[in-house]
Amino acid sequence: MPVIDVEDVEVEFGHGANSRLALREVTVRLDEPRIGVIGANGSGKSTFARLMNALITPTGGSVRIDGLDTRKQAKEIRRRVGFCFTDPDNQIVMPTVAEDIAFGLRRRGLTRDQIQARVDSALLAFNLSDHRDHPAHLLSGGQKQLLALSSVLVTEPDLLVMDEPTTLLDLANSRAVSQVIAELPQQVILVTHHLDLLEDFDRVLVFADARLVYDAAPEQALAYYRGLVAP
Repeated sequence: MPVIDVEDVEVEFGHGANSRLALREVTVRLDEPRIGVIGANGSGKSTFARLMNALITPTGGSVRIDGLDTRKQAKEIRRRVGFCFTDPDNQIVMPTVAEDIAFGLRRRGLTRDQIQARVDSALLAFNLSDHRDHPAHLLSGGQKQLLALSSVLVTEPDLLVMDEPTTLLDLANSRAVSQVIAELPQQVILVTHHLDLLEDFDRVLVFADARLVYDAAPEQALAYYRGLVAP
């Protein structure tokens, strides 16, 4: 599993009087297979997730993935770290399902046959084979999220970061996506408001007021968070 080192990280957005600290004084080392990240809206959890693949770089401190610094080696890190957003429409870039899965492979130095084989495998793994030539944006919400996930995983990242992937889904589709997550061989960092998804995870981080305020096994971390948000 990749080793993630976050050392004394601060993230500041804006300048001068309009600036705000989205994260402050965050130090943590992560090497478990399944890591959950929870917190209220505005707590800093999504900012933390985006640090993992250099979508955001720290204003202070450092983030390293297996020793690679996100400020200096962002390109290499993005080859190793996949990212799934809340809304899959933000990730679907090609007209059809198969074309969208193939898109991320084009700069990997693969032959046409190798790309085709990986696409076929991804379609099968995510139950999208019958939708190969279907317009990607006409899929159901759950199918779109599975497409976004397959388009990331087809590039074979070492770490998958997911920012609230089930928020826009109904219960059935949420369960389908969570089942896929549970079976992945990759290390996963999952940001979510759906606390039940984290019960079998290895570790859960709780964010509040731009800080990492609790770090424990799921049972303890979820209990702490419920107490934090209780009226």
